[in-house]
Amino acid sequence: MAHSIRGFESAELAATLPSPGLTALAPRRGLRRPAGIVGLSLVCIILAIAVFAPWLTAFDPFLITGPSLAAPSLAHLMGTDAIGRDLFSGILFGSRASLLIAVAVGLLAMICGVAIGSIAGFRGGVVDDLLMRITEAFQVLPRFFLVVVVIAVFGPGTLRLVLILGLTSWPTLARVVRGEVIAVRQLDFVLASEALGASQLHLIRHVLLPHVLPAVFVLMGLMMGQVLLIEASLGFLGLGDPTVITWGTLAGQADGFLRTGWWLALFPGLAITMAVLGLNLTGDALSSSLQGR
Repeated sequence: MAHSIRGFESAELAATLPSPGLTALAPRRGLRRPAGIVGLSLVCIILAIAVFAPWLTAFDPFLITGPSLAAPSLAHLMGTDAIGRDLFSGILFGSRASLLIAVAVGLLAMICGVAIGSIAGFRGGVVDDLLMRITEAFQVLPRFFLVVVVIAVFGPGTLRLVLILGLTSWPTLARVVRGEVIAVRQLDFVLASEALGASQLHLIRHVLLPHVLPAVFVLMGLMMGQVLLIEASLGFLGLGDPTVITWGTLAGQADGFLRTGWWLALFPGLAITMAVLGLNLTGDALSSSLQGR
């Protein structure tokens, strides 16, 4: 008899859960729209370039392989920089560092934002108030100027850049996760799971987070686009890591050569634009799908 009651409760609980099939189809519908197709295509192209960069060019991006400031030609598809390095090779290999920075910042911000937002939304009360005040303190920090100050004091470095941007980019994620958790926390299937004896950790990991992560992934796409722009701005100002080739450092080489070497600014700018546009379009498509539009 006890087994029958447990089976009935489990079946009733399963009936209250949202259909995973519908949830899984939502992102697919959004990505099949023209904007989603364009965004996903751009992201896939850039990822392929980053992965296959060594096989797409015969030049080392750090070595002098041609004359100084050579215009685009068959020998150098995107021309050369002020000291004769192939710009096409720099764009290909620079995609690796730029995407690595964006992904690392996104993952670090996601870990911090999801953890803090989940705890704040689930526990509520004093814990919620305290964590939200900490979130507000981080949210008002001027990220770009903070990065400039840290680089000026401690010197440039990719790890420093990732840590600073990652540790200051999570507040928006935390607020979104908190709002989603508060909304889902009062739904019938969550209350039923809690009534059946599910622990708080189990509820957060297996019940609440699956409903929160889709919105988090959408925000991460937009955030990584912003990170690419910040990194490009730092590189253009000469504050990037000189030992690493990124799109920002390549764009920074155009300073002083905008008239004689227009390609130095054009091609890194196009690469950054394609990456940011792809991430934003993909994020918008996912957002529209998750909102049922």
